Amino acid sequence: MRIRIVDAFTDRPFAGNPAGVLLLDSFPADDWLQNVALEVNHAETAFAHRLPAGGEADWALRWFTPATEVAMCGHATLATAHVLHTTGAHEGPVRFATRSGVLIATPREDGSITLDFPTAPLTPVEVPAGVAGALGAEPRAAFDTGPNIGDLLLELADEKTVHGLAPDHKALAAFSERGIIATARAEDPARGYDFVSRCFFPNVGIDEDPVTGSAHTALAPFWAERLGRPDLTGLQASPRSGRVRTEVRGERTLLSGRAVTVIEGDLLTQP
Repeated sequence: MRIRIVDAFTDRPFAGNPAGVLLLDSFPADDWLQNVALEVNHAETAFAHRLPAGGEADWALRWFTPATEVAMCGHATLATAHVLHTTGAHEGPVRFATRSGVLIATPREDGSITLDFPTAPLTPVEVPAGVAGALGAEPRAAFDTGPNIGDLLLELADEKTVHGLAPDHKALAAFSERGIIATARAEDPARGYDFVSRCFFPNVGIDEDPVTGSAHTALAPFWAERLGRPDLTGLQASPRSGRVRTEVRGERTLLSGRAVTVIEGDLLTQP
């Protein structure tokens, strides 16, 4: 079977967030899927297979980190939609059946793809004792992001602080189910983005994720309320970096970006 590595939320190779993508006839045993994800060793590997016509979704989709299966992943969904469209396996909007419900990916005329995801519910919480020491910065505020994401969102003082973070990843694992989203307002919106973020997910085997689509379902409503408009662009300030265009539509959030296939080859081991 063919396996591809796709860089998502970028228009150039070796940037954005890489994901493995495999199109299957059906889902084999979970341990085989997990072993492939571990072998690929990127933040996520996506596995998809076509569903019978006439249902609520066109393809079934699952995502695995090197350590575990996850409930939602934006960049690997974008990567999978990119593979479906560039290989001719699917035309037009594609509906994915996932653990987070039906997620829709729509190709745009400019070459980007827009994902329709559920908006994360944000609940203010007390800043946990010890999180500032683990993160390496004092948060202004903390928010729970709900069950689909399972992160703790922390607002920091400014963009410079976000760029300068050097956290203790092992210590961060104690503060949320998946990890930590650190964010701040952009210093200069004229640079083409409205807010910055970095995402640390030690509990699923990812110390720092390059570009996290699912986190932007929380970042988008958080910053839309503070900046007073629904359409925003986020810069995820990881070493690889990437940008996510967001639009909040009530209970749904649209995430848009591009993707580039960088590796394609044969997976020689079979389920």
